[in-house]
Amino acid sequence: MSALNHLLQPEQCAVLLIDHQAGLAFGVESIDRQTLLNNTIALSRTAGTFNIPIIASTSATKVYSGPIMPAIAQYLPDVHPIDRRSMNVWEDDAARTAIERTGRRRLIVSGLLTEACVSFAVLSALADGYEVFVVGDACGGLSERSHDLAMRRMEAAGAQMTSWIQVLLEMQRDWTRRDTYEGARAIVEAHGGGYGIGLAYARDMIHPI
Repeated sequence: MSALNHLLQPEQCAVLLIDHQAGLAFGVESIDRQTLLNNTIALSRTAGTFNIPIIASTSATKVYSGPIMPAIAQYLPDVHPIDRRSMNVWEDDAARTAIERTGRRRLIVSGLLTEACVSFAVLSALADGYEVFVVGDACGGLSERSHDLAMRRMEAAGAQMTSWIQVLLEMQRDWTRRDTYEGARAIVEAHGGGYGIGLAYARDMIHPI
């Protein structure tokens, strides 16, 4: 086993986006909704930059939740969301099969709501032997307390907690990796707050002597 196997490698991972729908986002109180949207877009763009398969699943699109939020969907042009009746992705044959077909055993998960559709899928995937990384700042819960409790339960079951920026930097790891440099840098500049401002400044203002 490689000494670096503990770090995320693009070729080992798949991204699972669960129920990033406006009808559910209305109920999110654990994180500012615009921040949640920003972070989910950044994660989606990261998956695209590193050629990581994305499985997107939705629930109750026609009766309550609506489609994937358009601001996110625009970064998923080749992804066809799988609509479910069950709250648990793992109990939906089509969604679970789509995940299995990627052949990837490391799942990077984000979604709504943390207390239900996210935690149910994560706990089920762990039970099936997947290694699961939950992007906590791209998940939303009904309250800070209930979100935190759900995160703690998933972590206790073996899930690893992370953030979108850590996922991106872990995939890139070396800014001399030219194939993904421009894409990764653009994501950080657009979505990375002060860090992104710093990268833009360095690009435009700092020149080697």
